[in-house]
Order: sequence, then C-alpha cells, then structure tokens
Amino acid sequence: MEWTDEGIVLGVRRHGESSAIVELLTRGHGRHLGLVRGGASSRMRPLLQPGNSVTAVWRARLDEHLGIYAIEGTRLRAATLLASSHAVYGVTHLAALARLLPERDPHEDIYEMLDRTLDDFDDAGGAAAHLIRFELAMLAELGFGLDLENCAATGATSDLVYVSPKSGGAVSREAGEPYRDRLLRLPAFLREGEGGANSWSDQDLQDGFRLTGLFLLRHVLEPRGQGHSDARDGFINAVTRHRARISSSA
Repeated sequence: MEWTDEGIVLGVRRHGESSAIVELLTRGHGRHLGLVRGGASSRMRPLLQPGNSVTAVWRARLDEHLGIYAIEGTRLRAATLLASSHAVYGVTHLAALARLLPERDPHEDIYEMLDRTLDDFDDAGGAAAHLIRFELAMLAELGFGLDLENCAATGATSDLVYVSPKSGGAVSREAGEPYRDRLLRLPAFLREGEGGANSWSDQDLQDGFRLTGLFLLRHVLEPRGQGHSDARDGFINAVTRHRARISSSA
C-alpha cells in the first residue's frame, strides 16, 4: 500500500529512541497517523511541528497498519506561529478540533479551511474570526450545522441578529426582540450579505465564541465525555489581552 498526499501536522509523539508517530490532516486521506523514522532527530523536529504543511508518502504492507511516513516540508509556519501566544493556543485548539473527525475519513473542505486559517493567523482579531468560522464548519461537517441564512420564525433572510439556543436557527431582529434575553447574538461577521465579513468588534468575537462553544459542547463534546480544550480558553484570553493592549496604546 502506498499513497502521496498533502498534509498539515496536527501532533507528534516520540516513539522509541529516534522515531516519532506523526498525526497529519491530509487532503485526500483525512486524519492519518504514521511512523517517521528519525522523526525525533534535530533535523526532523523543526519540520514535524504542529501547523506546518508537508508532502507525505505513506507506505504499509496492509491498509490497516500504522505505516511509515516519508515527509518533506512545504510551508513551515511553526516558527512564526510560536512567536505569539494567541497563535500557539490557536494551533493547539485547531488540532484538537480536527481530532473530532473520524480517522482516515477524508474531509477536503475542512483541510482547505484549516490550511487557509493557518496562513492568516498574524492578526489576533482576524485569527479569532477565522477560528470561529472553523468551529462553525466543524459543526456542519459533523452533522450539527447551524442555519444562519433564514429566520427560524419567519423565513426572512435579512436583519438576522439572533440565534435560537434550542434550534440553532437564526432569528430576525423583529421576531427575536421580545425574546432577546433568551437568544444568542449573531455577530455581524457571520451574517451573509451584510458587509461584516471582514470587520469585527471585541463584542462580536465574544458573541461568536459563545455561539459556537454552546453547540460544540452540547452536540459534539459532551456526548463524548469531553469539554472544551484548555487551548480554546487560552486562545480567547490571549486574543482579549492582545486587543486590549492595542486599544490602550492607540
């Protein structure tokens, strides 16, 4: 058995004296593990860092075996990502989200979204918006997508500013106003066609994380006996601190 694919490093653990077991999210073969001989060496360690993009050749005698990876780097982002605390937490959290996918089950859209997210992680606010969108995409990929295009009460497609915490459906301003205290806020950058796709306030980011966090916990994490990763909280706190420093110095 042999295949070649693009991949993103999710995690690495040492195996024996000098080898490492590497977990990749690949474009065509999903989340896939393999053994890298010499993966613990000083030459290979910088390559096998979470967040790096690689080309991987996987070989095994049988498909169900762990198999051997031969890996070459294509975009070594890790050194840049390690320079900021929000990026360190963010990469760790993104890897934890990717591990919710079944092993060896291709999810090409998620792969491409993860690739784009990691390429645009410099700005803390932008990184937070990307991560919220990634969490929404993971909910949809796992079968629990939110309907944010139409009002759950009236069918309207405009002025959608709330989300029902029960159904996960959007709610228009008019329909939701009497129940606003019981509804979640839908931040502007998640609304279709309202010009908020590339702008966000601190409140928007808080509302976005509250929105995705509720449904991830209810539908995905708690049924598996899990909670939100510490890295998620670390990322949110790091972004909040970073944006507060920028505001105070402006």
